[in-house]
Amino acid sequence: MYKTGLLCFLLGLSVADTAAQTKVDSLLCENRHNPEGVDVTHPLFSWQLSGSRRNIRQSAYELRAGTSPKQLNQGKELVWQSGKITSDQSIHVPYQGDALSSGKKYYWQVRVWDESGRASDWSPVAQWQMALLQSSDWKASWIEPGVKLDSLTRPSPLFRKTFNAGKKIQSATAYVTARGLYEACINGKRVGDAFLTPGWTTYRKRLQYQQYDVTDLLRQGDNAIGVTLGVGWYSGYLAWGDSRNHFGSRIGLLFQLNIQYTDGTEEVITSDNSWKSSTGSILYSEIYHGETIDARKEKQGWCNPDYNDKNWAGVQLSPDTTKSTLISTINEPIRKHEQIKPLKILTTPAGEKVIDFGQNLVGWVQVRVNGRAGDSIVLQHAEVLDKAGNFYTENLRLAKQKNTYIFKGNGIEQFEPHFTFQGFRFVKITGYKGVIKPEDFTAIVLYSDMPATGSFSCSNALINQLQHNIQWGQQGNFLDVPTDCPQRDERLGWTGDAQAFSRTAAFNRQVNNFFAKWLKDVAADQRADGSVPFVVPNVLGNDAMGSAGWADVATIVPWNMYLAYDDKRLLEQQYPSMKSWVEYIHKNSPKDLWNTGFHFGDWLFYRPDDDNDGRAAITDKYLIAQCFYAHSTQLLINAAKVLGKQADVDTYTALLQRIKTAFGKEYLTPNGRLVSSSQTAYVLALNFDMLPENLRAQAAGRLAENIKSYNTHLTTGFLGTPYLCHVLSRFGYTDLAYSLLLQESYPSWLYPVKMGATTIWERWNGEKPDHTFETPGMNSFNHYAYGAIGDWMYRVIAGIDTKEEMPGYKHITIAPHPGGTLTQVSANLLTYYGMISSSWKLENGQLSLDVEIPANTKATVYIPVKEGNKVLEGGQPVASQKDIKVAGTDKGVTTLEVGSGQYHFVVGS
Repeated sequence: MYKTGLLCFLLGLSVADTAAQTKVDSLLCENRHNPEGVDVTHPLFSWQLSGSRRNIRQSAYELRAGTSPKQLNQGKELVWQSGKITSDQSIHVPYQGDALSSGKKYYWQVRVWDESGRASDWSPVAQWQMALLQSSDWKASWIEPGVKLDSLTRPSPLFRKTFNAGKKIQSATAYVTARGLYEACINGKRVGDAFLTPGWTTYRKRLQYQQYDVTDLLRQGDNAIGVTLGVGWYSGYLAWGDSRNHFGSRIGLLFQLNIQYTDGTEEVITSDNSWKSSTGSILYSEIYHGETIDARKEKQGWCNPDYNDKNWAGVQLSPDTTKSTLISTINEPIRKHEQIKPLKILTTPAGEKVIDFGQNLVGWVQVRVNGRAGDSIVLQHAEVLDKAGNFYTENLRLAKQKNTYIFKGNGIEQFEPHFTFQGFRFVKITGYKGVIKPEDFTAIVLYSDMPATGSFSCSNALINQLQHNIQWGQQGNFLDVPTDCPQRDERLGWTGDAQAFSRTAAFNRQVNNFFAKWLKDVAADQRADGSVPFVVPNVLGNDAMGSAGWADVATIVPWNMYLAYDDKRLLEQQYPSMKSWVEYIHKNSPKDLWNTGFHFGDWLFYRPDDDNDGRAAITDKYLIAQCFYAHSTQLLINAAKVLGKQADVDTYTALLQRIKTAFGKEYLTPNGRLVSSSQTAYVLALNFDMLPENLRAQAAGRLAENIKSYNTHLTTGFLGTPYLCHVLSRFGYTDLAYSLLLQESYPSWLYPVKMGATTIWERWNGEKPDHTFETPGMNSFNHYAYGAIGDWMYRVIAGIDTKEEMPGYKHITIAPHPGGTLTQVSANLLTYYGMISSSWKLENGQLSLDVEIPANTKATVYIPVKEGNKVLEGGQPVASQKDIKVAGTDKGVTTLEVGSGQYHFVVGS
């Protein structure tokens, strides 16, 4: 009996200890799971803690790394062992071990000690593989097709190389890039699952390559490599008119295969003049205009070793041998995602056959049909149908968005393009002689493979659709660069759109690496005098730059990424660009007043005929410029503080005061009235603290009156809209902000939703109430800028935010603001630490709030209470909870300090 009791007691202790033990998982290296192509010598590691109890904190950690997972688990043959480090840091911990070698694969794991000093088990083993760290690591040569290509249609060239691997293969890594776009295959199988590679950068200074583990594609004996090229962004049509060859007219390939054999020897297969070239089935491919494929010209089996290539031409070595611009790909590539089947097939009033996929999306249509040899099927793509219900393409301008497939005539044939993409909901089918059946057509959605992180839902179906539209607008426009639209002859990386939306973007998806890559191109394309282009990569020329609110991307996005991800390294890398931009403004601002140069102003603001009634929506462009001058200077000060640059803090703090003084003299009356009476003028002046504190309340009142004078409608454009509701909430007008959000008539966020939008529109009235369209010269129906309202929904309605002094959600704020007609809101955000949740519900006059805080963080929770009400958690008063600290109650808000865990708060009498 005694022994049985003791055994039960010991088993109970064991179970309790297991339940209490902290687990370590979700290991990231350079913000990615098991990445290839790591190009930094001190990569950053992150991990998450988890457990079933509250208040889990890390008190110490130990990291170790090696070259063998088996030896690593035994703690042997290590390249780094940190030892026990007393620290709560669990994200962005730098590698500090032996020098890392080009192309080598490494393995790592971590264990932690919790707040009670208990050690976790070692985590599962994770891995990373280094990139080619030196230009000299490249043994390959740039090659170009030896076959003559038509200079107008420019069919896609094929490159081919066979070789014999005479030994047993241990591992093999391929390094591939192109001047243009490429798809590679080995022994008939596709290399990787990325599309539109190598992506788009400012190619003259930065050309990405991709790195692939291709061990499973090779075999001992004969092997074949095949690569197809397209002109892509490198030399295809870009911007407007007959504009192409922005980066060069000659496309080419650089390919290197490093093989390690089991006997310890190595072999390198490279692109050189031993390769062969030809053309195949892709007759034409342009990003704007689509692709033409003639299946009769397909060279069946050309990527297999036994293919007869005796009639192929040779290749020529490129006269441009540059390799110093090559960079590894740090961001997530474009991949295939959702597959969408047709919602219905229409016959329009014009008698055309049109497929409706029910969702405005970006990608292409995969077709699986049959036809006679030489017959074709043509797919044209559009976002909307016109008022009569006919296929509408005027807003595409010169972009054809047309894919043509010519049958080879041997049964069912499957077709999808390679080096183009379309923005569409509707697809018109012409030329096809068979029956159009929905099961034969599938829309393939493409976007950069950024992990999904945020969700938001509420009791209002229209707001839920707005959130859907925000997310799909982001997906469709984040194709390696943040584009302005994915359908017309533009699709450029407009800087103003990106800065306005960047914080919303960081909630919905993990965009740390996405923006880190693009910001390097911002800096690379920045002019020597500090001016920043309108679009990046810059294909508009050396004079298309320097506009307020656009060029400020150089300061705004780095700071927003720092807040979202605590990425101090990114901030440090971009700091010279930030400072250079502020200095450009400084040099062009006589007496600290930026009233020079071209500015887009509050782009696409609501334009009523009210210019003379004292409430005009038009905002002085130089007033806007001065506000952004101050904002960028403030962000530079913030960054300088984080990076310990005290001299810059002092210099720019003094400059900021002069900027605001100059603003007051030029744009502010002694009584606090702005020379522009628009909503945007007051929003920017208040958001960027341009007014003395004693004048801010009355200015906020003027903003509120202006909104009410438009029957509670907004009039803001691209620059005012992101801050509008934030300013209203900051100055006590959250109810008015809700009224704007819930407004259903034009202009408003919900007007497009009511009109059937499935993405964010470029204009407030892209489709008018009478179902006619705005000017087709600039009327995209997938243009994410106005989706910046999402940031207010997440940070204010749901209340999820991070403290600026402890960014990256190390110290979380949960401050929900119930209001409007909403009765329920739920939001989740997956951070580097884990999941944050904030869900509130109003029912029978009672407020409940469910909160989840990830391990190794803390949170301040602000709960709105009415006089006489009490806050309960788990049915007990919060004051009696040992895991909760009551910081105080003031102005109808109870403030609580909590650690990790799940909490159920109820406000009751």
